[in-house]
Amino acid sequence: MSARRLPLLALVVGLVLAASAVLAALAGGGADGGGADGGDGVADGGGADGGDVAVADATAAEVLATLPVKGSAPGTGYDRVGDFGESWLDVDGNGCGTRDDILRRDLADAVTDDGCVVRAGELDDPYTGRTIAFERGVDTSHLVQIDHVVALKDAWRTGAQRLSAQRRVALANDPLNLLAVDGSTNAQKGAGNAATWLPPDKAFRCAYVARQISVKAAYGLWVVPAEKDAMARVLDACPDEPALAASAAPPSTAPGPSAPAVTGPSAPYESCAAARADGAAPVRRGDAGYGAHLDRDGDGVACE
Repeated sequence: MSARRLPLLALVVGLVLAASAVLAALAGGGADGGGADGGDGVADGGGADGGDVAVADATAAEVLATLPVKGSAPGTGYDRVGDFGESWLDVDGNGCGTRDDILRRDLADAVTDDGCVVRAGELDDPYTGRTIAFERGVDTSHLVQIDHVVALKDAWRTGAQRLSAQRRVALANDPLNLLAVDGSTNAQKGAGNAATWLPPDKAFRCAYVARQISVKAAYGLWVVPAEKDAMARVLDACPDEPALAASAAPPSTAPGPSAPAVTGPSAPYESCAAARADGAAPVRRGDAGYGAHLDRDGDGVACE
């Protein structure tokens, strides 16, 4: 064969091999089954609305390995109400606000008004291991608070900015991301992630981190490097800790005995913090607990 024909033959062979590779990719969907980046298609957190990372029958460590790792986005523009909706909406349509849904789920011997508003109960606090007697009231409700396990500001900085408004409201009210806990301990946590805060009760840390990982997987959020390292260290002690699937059913609306109907405080709340702790915010003109000192813009709706 002449030397001049060799380059032409090599070109033909190259074209045939390239065509074969294209046909194989079209037939088999790609060697990695997950597009140009391979993997399982979750490298970017499951798309704008997230939720594509499967947790069924997976350990928390396995799910952690699927979460994207990125730096923290700026918290600029974060607005609790504007971005995640009013506190404790009735998103599941059962007639009860989310705070009462979680109190009924987490308190023992819960006493309710008409099976909805929780007036009393006993909390086995997961963060401290202590038992806390809960009694609803302006001066006592704050002793038991509902914690966002993945703090909403942390969620905002790790992908929630990309979620739709509807998905952000769902995140703020999802039972998977909520626990009734000791109020003062919750205040110490603030918006911290696993790298900056873990429950004082070390026996609960595996379950706590597993829940954080499950929430981030469900909503397509990422973890920052130090956070992932902290989670991995916790899970080293409990490699079989399971990930948690999102709850499909809302909590029952009739868990315990009913208390006499209570219409609200007999005087205006001293502060919006007290109103929120009592699950009463926002407070509207004419409602028990409303006071002009709470309504800064004078529109008739206080503690918005």
